[in-house]
Amino acid sequence: MKKKVFYRELAYPLGLILIAFSGAMTAKADLGMSMVVAPAYILHLKVSQFLPWFTFGVAAYTFQGLLILLLFAVMKKFKASYLLSFITAILYGVIVDIATGVLSGLPTDTLPLRLLWYAIGTVSCSLAVSLFFHTYLPPEAYELVVKELSRKFGWKIHRVKTAYDLISLTLGVVLSFCFFGWFVFEGVKWGTLLCALFNGFLIGRFNTLLEHFFEFRNKWDFERYF
Repeated sequence: MKKKVFYRELAYPLGLILIAFSGAMTAKADLGMSMVVAPAYILHLKVSQFLPWFTFGVAAYTFQGLLILLLFAVMKKFKASYLLSFITAILYGVIVDIATGVLSGLPTDTLPLRLLWYAIGTVSCSLAVSLFFHTYLPPEAYELVVKELSRKFGWKIHRVKTAYDLISLTLGVVLSFCFFGWFVFEGVKWGTLLCALFNGFLIGRFNTLLEHFFEFRNKWDFERYF
């Protein structure tokens, strides 16, 4: 079977839109966010009680901006890719807020419906990450931090990713307890654990499927700038 051409530049906006809508979808299900976005989502839940403009999207790029500043402190130098990654984070935040509005009418009055939205959000998130793996354009800060730390210290990237996920999960739990009371899990629920267990597997399956049907190529010679 002859593979169809899929341009890497197209994978970036598709992945960005898909991952933003998946975040809004899982938030709507309220069964647990991805451990990576949980800290930002919990900040949104708390701060928006006092500042209504502090939406999920605003919290997302604010938190990622702090991550990039922390990365800058660790690396002790600033790269253009850091700024581009923050621009990606802002785009993500804007799309998340748009998606939240678009999906606001979804019914969530029964558990089966919430499970459906959670499943769609989780699967689409894995597909989005797979698309990001097939583009050279700057990822969000979450992925950038993992890549940069792995490169600087010579650590294996999957170990850095695992450590980062565990730190994010712990931070989410701590923030939930601090903001909403002991043993109150807001944003970090059983759905978060399921995501942690199956996200890597789903991403791998989507990678296999995409590479089976498509040949990824650059449309323009921009990769050297990233």
